[in-house]
Amino acid sequence: MHEAPPTPAAPPAEPLAHGLKQRHLTMLGLGGVIGAGLFVGSGAGIAVAGPAIVVSYLIAGALAMLVMRMLGEMSSAMPASGSFSVHAERALGRWAGFSVGWLYWFLLVVVLAVEATAAAQIAHG
Repeated sequence: MHEAPPTPAAPPAEPLAHGLKQRHLTMLGLGGVIGAGLFVGSGAGIAVAGPAIVVSYLIAGALAMLVMRMLGEMSSAMPASGSFSVHAERALGRWAGFSVGWLYWFLLVVVLAVEATAAAQIAHG
């Protein structure tokens, strides 16, 4: 069997640029916040609450927005790396900072496992 040699591709008219635009960052953030849990958990919520689930999502979204705004205010007033744990340590002491830091780590580990389970459930129908 004889194969023709590959032909070289034409050079691009404009080279690709490195960097993310505002829309890319917005979609990455939105995907990270929503996650697969929205698709898995919505069915059970709709079955229990019915149309009132929209109100529940609005309340939860408003609470999340308020927490993030408060965190932004604390971070701009007292800038430091470490987020929740640093603010808890400054306000309540070392034990609170330690506890909040480890609880946040535990949350991220659990969310990773839940997201993987949700993705498997979605993939298997």
